[in-house]
Amino acid sequence: MAFPNDFLWGGASAANQYEGGWNEGGRGVAVHDLMTDGTKDEPRRIYCMNNSGDEVTIQQGECIPFGYEGHLKEGYYYPSHQATDFYHNYKEDIALMAEMGFKTFRLSISWTRVFPNGDDERPNEAGLQFYDSVIDELIAHGIEPLVTVLHFDMPLNLASRYGGWANRKLIDFYLTFATTLFERWRDKVTYWITVNEINVLGGYWTLGLASNNRKDGSFSNQGETPMGDAGIKLQSIHHLLVASARANAIAREINPHFKLGTMCALSGIYPATCHPDDVFGAYEFRRKALMFSDVTMRGAYPNYAQSIFDAYGFELEQEDGDEDLLRENTSDFLAFSYYRTTAFDRNSPNTTTTGGQQASPNPYLEKTPWGWPIDPKGLRFVLNELYDRYQKPLFVVENGMGNVDTLEPDGSVHDEYRIAYLRDHIAEMRDAVEIDHVDLLGYTMWSAVDIVSAGTGEMKKRYGLVYVDLDDKGNGSLKRYRKDSFYWYKRVIATNGSCLE
Repeated sequence: MAFPNDFLWGGASAANQYEGGWNEGGRGVAVHDLMTDGTKDEPRRIYCMNNSGDEVTIQQGECIPFGYEGHLKEGYYYPSHQATDFYHNYKEDIALMAEMGFKTFRLSISWTRVFPNGDDERPNEAGLQFYDSVIDELIAHGIEPLVTVLHFDMPLNLASRYGGWANRKLIDFYLTFATTLFERWRDKVTYWITVNEINVLGGYWTLGLASNNRKDGSFSNQGETPMGDAGIKLQSIHHLLVASARANAIAREINPHFKLGTMCALSGIYPATCHPDDVFGAYEFRRKALMFSDVTMRGAYPNYAQSIFDAYGFELEQEDGDEDLLRENTSDFLAFSYYRTTAFDRNSPNTTTTGGQQASPNPYLEKTPWGWPIDPKGLRFVLNELYDRYQKPLFVVENGMGNVDTLEPDGSVHDEYRIAYLRDHIAEMRDAVEIDHVDLLGYTMWSAVDIVSAGTGEMKKRYGLVYVDLDDKGNGSLKRYRKDSFYWYKRVIATNGSCLE
């Protein structure tokens, strides 16, 4: 049998796409609550206003202009406010997960549900009690909670008052948040992910950044030269890396049996041709993603990091003790998302991202309706790449396809395209374990229940095994329906991956 008997099959989610209840139970406002809906052709936006009433908009991933703050604008739909309402439907949803035989469920904790402003002295007990109920419900159904502490989440107050993660003060606020969770569930949660997709964080949405942040988190409009957007992003992520390492140290003191991981977006990259510039270009491009996992898994910035910093005109600022902290508190496992592969084309301008993801199209691959290449073999390639590099356990915590599903009059959803996608990826994952002897802890596909798309804010871009009756503007009954993929995945789990038909 390819997969070990304790292999953790399950599904994944993110609070900002799934939970809803945005203004209930004492929860505060997060930046993602200010993001409008969008489409694959029309990006999501945040409306920003200064003290004079002037208004501008920024897109997902962009930094906010100096002197502006994000705000809600009447007449627009904000998908995270309701999402697909796990907040009020968690018992039903967890029962559906248990029916499929889930061994684990990956959830994230809304920072502002626990600390409404991010810098509060005491946590919001109502928020903690909600997650107590969720975790107890999972355990009652024999499902292992896999908790992500920080998943694309930025309290609005921390962005407005402190300048987001550009300010090292956020390390302490994050550690108060993380420590609260570690202590609260020290005997209930074993697997933790400190930060989600750390290599692709950026801008106002996830890091709370302004376009003219300085390294101390303050803002500059007096003719001083601030850091560029790429530089302030890299400095902010350094603060997050330090926060993650310190969280690992704290967690191990609270419970030495915790299993601690950080998570990167590590969809693969190929050279577009065998031209040496494409081959080495792909190698360099991949380093932009692996630099971050090198820090969390190996404990130090790799030698090539300086060349990446130089390319952006950036000089990393570290405090005394940072290097020791990173070296001494590496992660136990590497969690990663895998959705697709792209290609490095030396003639393409689309290869400048600081996160090392989403380069040029690969003409040999089919695509989803949203243009994402489908490459099951690439998952086996990436599993081997990462295990060769780190020799530590891996965990595939996101993998799935967004597609348009049709709810039939009898309540069925025939999503054979999703079954084919998952079947082919799991088959390659099985070969990586059985043939290549990769140490793989588990697989949490994206997502158990339909959620709002983070990228586009749409509902019609569905990933779940359970259909939620909701449209792109938040209309619908929120009733849950089992898709054909629900029953298929149930068989996969029941046979521990040996039956994929």
